[in-house]
Amino acid sequence: MSLRVNLGVNSYDIVIERGCLKKAGDHLSLQRKVLIVRDSGVPLQYAQALASACKEPVICTIGQGEEHKTLQSYEMLLARMLSCGFTRKDCVAAVGGGICGDLAGFAAASYMRGIDFYNIPTTVLSQVDSSIGGKTAVNLNGIKNAVGAFYQPRKVLIDADVLKTLPRRQVSAGLAEALKMAVTFDEDLFRLFEEGDVDGNIEKIIEQSLKIKKDVVEKDEKEQGLRKALNFGHTIGHGIESQALDGSLFHGECVAIGMLPMCSPDIRDRLLSIYEKMHLPASCHMDLEAVCRSMMHDKKAESGKITVIETDRIGTFRMRKADASELKEKASMVIC
Repeated sequence: MSLRVNLGVNSYDIVIERGCLKKAGDHLSLQRKVLIVRDSGVPLQYAQALASACKEPVICTIGQGEEHKTLQSYEMLLARMLSCGFTRKDCVAAVGGGICGDLAGFAAASYMRGIDFYNIPTTVLSQVDSSIGGKTAVNLNGIKNAVGAFYQPRKVLIDADVLKTLPRRQVSAGLAEALKMAVTFDEDLFRLFEEGDVDGNIEKIIEQSLKIKKDVVEKDEKEQGLRKALNFGHTIGHGIESQALDGSLFHGECVAIGMLPMCSPDIRDRLLSIYEKMHLPASCHMDLEAVCRSMMHDKKAESGKITVIETDRIGTFRMRKADASELKEKASMVIC
C-alpha cells in the first residue's frame, strides 16, 4: 500500500510493502549518482540490494550509535559526494535507522543547497516514526539534534522484511515510539499494545503509527503547534539519552522512561504493565543534575521553560510550559 504525505510542493509517498527494498528501482529514481548511507550495524546486503538498482552507487558507512551522529560524520558524507562529483541532479539514500536517516537527510538538505533524499528505514523506530516528517539533524557538544533542518524526503520505502535481522531489544525500543503515539492520539492502538499480540500485529502498528504522524505533519510541518505533541516522553528522554551516548540505553528506551512522569497515575500503571510485557525499562541510574542540564539545553527550551506534553486520558494530551525545578522533580521519579 501507499500513503501520501500532502505538503504541497514537498509532498511525497510512503510505500509500505514487504520486499519493496528489492524492487527499489521500480519506486525510486536511481539512474544517477546515489550516495547510499548505512551504519555499521545495518547488514551490508540491504545497501547492496539498493546499489544493484542504481546507475552509479556510492556506499558510505558511518559508525553505529549516537556518538557518530556528529558534524564530523556529516562533513565526511559531504566530502564523499564532492570527491565523487555529485551534482544537484544526484541524490542521497539512507538505508538504516533513525541516526542514519537524520545524518543522510541533513547532508542531502545542505549539499549544493539541497538534493533529492530517499529514506529506507531498517529499524522499527525509524519505520514507525523518524523516517517521515523531514526532521534531519546532528548532535553538538552532547546536545541531541542541536544542528539540523526540516527537509522532506522524496519518497520513503517501508519494508517489514528487513526487521527480521533486528535484535529483540531493538524491536521493543522502536515500538516505544509507536506506543508514544498511541498514548496521545489513538486509544485503539493503545489497547492493541495493552491487550493484543504486539509481535503478531507489528505491520498494523507500523501502518497506524505512520498514519498518525502523517496527519500531524500535514497539519504542522515545522512544529509550531500540534506536532509538538509527538515530543511526548522526549523532554526527559532526550536528557537521559544525552547522558547515555555510550549506547547503554536506546532512544526508544529513553522515551519510554521519559513518558512515565508525564502521565496520570492510572496511565502510568497501565504503561508499566506494557513495559513489563515488552521488556522496556521504567527507570535508570543517571546523574540527575547532568540530565537536567541537558534538558534545559534542549532546542525546545524558551526563556528557561520547555513545552511539555502530558496526558490524563489515553488518546488525548495537553501542552504547557514547565521550568527547570519542575522538570527536575519529574525526572527524579524515574532517575535513581
